[in-house]
Amino acid sequence: MSGPKIPFPARKVTRDRAIRELAILEETYPHAVTALEYRSPFELLIAVILSAQCTDARVNLTTPHLFAKYPTPEKLAAANAPDVEGIIKSCGFFRMKTKNIINAARGIVELHGGHVPDEREALESLPGVGRKTASVVLAAAFAEPEFAVDTHVFRVAHRLGLTLGKTPRQVEDDVVKLLAREKIADAHHWLILHGRAICKAPVPLCGQCPVNELCPSFPIVKRYAAGAKSARSRRFAVRQS
Repeated sequence: MSGPKIPFPARKVTRDRAIRELAILEETYPHAVTALEYRSPFELLIAVILSAQCTDARVNLTTPHLFAKYPTPEKLAAANAPDVEGIIKSCGFFRMKTKNIINAARGIVELHGGHVPDEREALESLPGVGRKTASVVLAAAFAEPEFAVDTHVFRVAHRLGLTLGKTPRQVEDDVVKLLAREKIADAHHWLILHGRAICKAPVPLCGQCPVNELCPSFPIVKRYAAGAKSARSRRFAVRQS
């Protein structure tokens, strides 16, 4: 589909409908976990930092080489930056990411005895660690009820009418209010997987979506699809005249 960007719904759905939407996603993605491969909180933290503006698949190809050479925070803290840059270059923004992961490792060593902290404030004090990264680590490595908002979660939550939030934190707050505490961390993965598989940018695959009968974006996408088809027909007619 071509044409203007498809807008998000202008209003949130009711709480009852939102809970039904989330229940369908839970049923659709019952074993959802992070796609990043890791063996420790340290490896997960570094992988999440590397995943910014990069696919999890690419990170998973990179981290085995990185951790083979720098298996501990102490080793990475003492690393030579050009050597690290050479390993992680394919992840993009490699100079900044190199600086961040080396300095994060130093912070872990100097401030936390070589152990990744399990508290948000301490995590977010490390270089390269913002709220989203901290939420992923707390949820996946420490089983805390945290909900990370990335681009997929932001998009899907808006399309489903779960939020009108303008910032990731506003989206997080809106969605968390709809969830039982024990499901908060898992819900992050439901929305990510749905965003990757079906609720894609720029155009969702609404015909394949298990939530489409409840989703307020379904009729919006249909209208934009019809409009794009009409525009293509007009352009074709002009070219043939």
